[in-house]
Amino acid sequence: MTAWIPASWRSRPAQQLPDYPDADALTRVEAELSARPPLVFAGEARRLKRQLAEVAAGRAFLLQGGDCAESFKEFSADGVRDTFRVLLQMAVVLTFAASRPVVKVGRIAGQFTKPRSSGTEVKDGIELPSYRGDSVNDMAFEGAARVPDPARLIKAYDQSASTLNLLRAFASGGYADLNNVHQWTLEFVKDSPATERYLEMAERISEALDFMRACGVSGDAARSLESVDFYTSHEALHLPFEEALTRRDPATGQWLASSAHMLWIGERTRQPDGAHVEFMRGIANPIGMKCGPTMEPGELLTLIDRLNPSNDPGRLVLITRMGADKVRDRLPALVRAVEREGRSVVWSCDPMHGNTVKTRSGYKTRDFDRIVMELEGFMEAVSGEGGYPGGVHFELTGRDVTECVGGARAVTEADLSSRYHTHCDPRLNADQAIDMAFRIAEAMKRSRRARSEDAA
Repeated sequence: MTAWIPASWRSRPAQQLPDYPDADALTRVEAELSARPPLVFAGEARRLKRQLAEVAAGRAFLLQGGDCAESFKEFSADGVRDTFRVLLQMAVVLTFAASRPVVKVGRIAGQFTKPRSSGTEVKDGIELPSYRGDSVNDMAFEGAARVPDPARLIKAYDQSASTLNLLRAFASGGYADLNNVHQWTLEFVKDSPATERYLEMAERISEALDFMRACGVSGDAARSLESVDFYTSHEALHLPFEEALTRRDPATGQWLASSAHMLWIGERTRQPDGAHVEFMRGIANPIGMKCGPTMEPGELLTLIDRLNPSNDPGRLVLITRMGADKVRDRLPALVRAVEREGRSVVWSCDPMHGNTVKTRSGYKTRDFDRIVMELEGFMEAVSGEGGYPGGVHFELTGRDVTECVGGARAVTEADLSSRYHTHCDPRLNADQAIDMAFRIAEAMKRSRRARSEDAA
C-alpha cells in the first residue's frame, strides 16, 4: 500500500462527514486544533495495546462502555463520576466472579459525533439536516441549529480535556481504591436485587482485603488495589477532527491519534477502500471495527489485512453487532475464517445496536433479555469456533434513566416516558448495567467449564 500521512484519507471516498457551508471556517478550526496539546499520550495507548494483547490471548477481558452520544449541555463532574463508577462496579463483578483481569475502556471524552441513516430529517412536513452529534450541530429541530458549525469542534476538544482530567483524578486519586468497593453504589439503585448481589460480593471482597492486610501484603501488591488503568474511546467518524489531533510519537516515530486511547470504525464507514479505513490503518492506537450481520468472511479478512497487516496482538478489536436473532447464524463463519487464518484479534460483542426497536408510542428502546440473548449467542459462537469471547461494548449511563426495558427492576414500556433523556440511542441505567455484569460473569463461567470439559 502507499505511504501514509494523516491526510491520506482525503483522497478516498468518505461517508458520514458533515457538509460545512463555510469550508474556510473549518480549515481555521483544524489549524487551531493542530496547535492544541494532545488529549492522550503515546505511552498510555501502548499500555492499552499490551493489555488488549492479554485479552486476545484469553488471559483478560475487555469492558467498554459509556454514553451513546455525549452532550455539551448535560456535562458535569457528577455525570462523569457516575458513569466511571458504574464501569468500576461492572469491572469488579467481572474480575471477582469470572476470575479475569478486566481492561476498562470508556465511551467518553470524545463521543460527540454520530452516524445517521439519512442525511435529513422530516417533521411536520419540514425537512432539515439530521442531528449528527454536538460536535457538528444542535439537537433542536430548527434551521439555524442544524447547520454544521466547525466551532463546535473546539468545544468538543475542551470538554474532552476536562473529562479526561476528571477521569485521571478518579482513577488515580483514591476514588478507585478497591477498599471503597462499598461506596460505589449509586443512591437510586440501593434497593435493587442487582445491587443486593453486588453488596454481598463487595462484602466478600472486603473480607479478602482484610485477610491480605492481616497477612502483611504491602508494597506494589497493595498499591495496585488503590488505582486503576482507565482508557477512553470513541468512534473515529469526524476525520478532519481526528487528523488535526494526530501527532507523531517521538519515541517510536509512529503516528498517534491523540483524541483517545482507542478509536473504532463504525458499521457505516468500514468500506475497505474508504476514507475511514485509510485513516485508521496509519495510526498506532489500538483500534476497533464494528461487524454487523452483512459482513462476509472475505470482506472481514480484507479489512484485517488493511488494518493489522503485521498481525500485531492487541491492535484490533472486532466488535460484533449482529442482533439476537442473527448472531448464531452469522457470526460463526466470521470467527471460523479469522481463526483459520491465524489472525490475532479481540472478539468483543456490542449487543445494543442490533436490538433497537421503536415502541408504539414512538420511543426507541432495547430489551434487556434480548441483549442477554445476543451476548450468550456471541459467547457460544466464538467459543464454538475456537476463539475467545473476550469483551463487551455497551451504551450505558450512571444516571437514573428509563430507556431500556427489563432488567432486575423490570422497567416496562409504560415507564419509558418518565426518565427518557438520551440524545440518540437508549442506554442501560446503572441498575441494568450491574445486573448485566453478573449475567456476563455467569456466561463466562459456563463457557470456561464447557472448554474444560471439551479439553478433558
